[in-house]
Amino acid sequence: MKIYQQTLTLNQRRRGFHIITSEVVYAMPQISQIRVGMCQVFIRHTSASLAINENADPTVRQDFEMYFNKTVPENDPDYRHDDEGPDDMPAHLKAAMLGSSVMIPIRNGRLALGTWQGIYLCEHRDHGGERDLIITVWGE
Repeated sequence: MKIYQQTLTLNQRRRGFHIITSEVVYAMPQISQIRVGMCQVFIRHTSASLAINENADPTVRQDFEMYFNKTVPENDPDYRHDDEGPDDMPAHLKAAMLGSSVMIPIRNGRLALGTWQGIYLCEHRDHGGERDLIITVWGE
């Protein structure tokens, strides 16, 4: 069994859903050494999240942003936590809904994503800053 772990710092991105699959693969070249295994990607933040979804049509990512903004609106007078602005509490709620990690099987040295799947960085803040990921790969 081989186990590898790497930290990846993503550059700041605008609010929205961004495909980061190639950045994850580039940061963890040891994936190519695993015949059968797993890759976990974990984000170390509470106002951004990770997901796996459509990687081809950018309107899917635009619709994700629209849906989450409608579902978890800013400036709700019932929010008590607003220390960092009107996108603060909604960002935490969106991140909790989507989650802080994804797991992807590794098969023959490659992430075993489906044809139309990619890893999303879901940036829920207007100015979220850099985002740190921990990538862990294990297998044989």
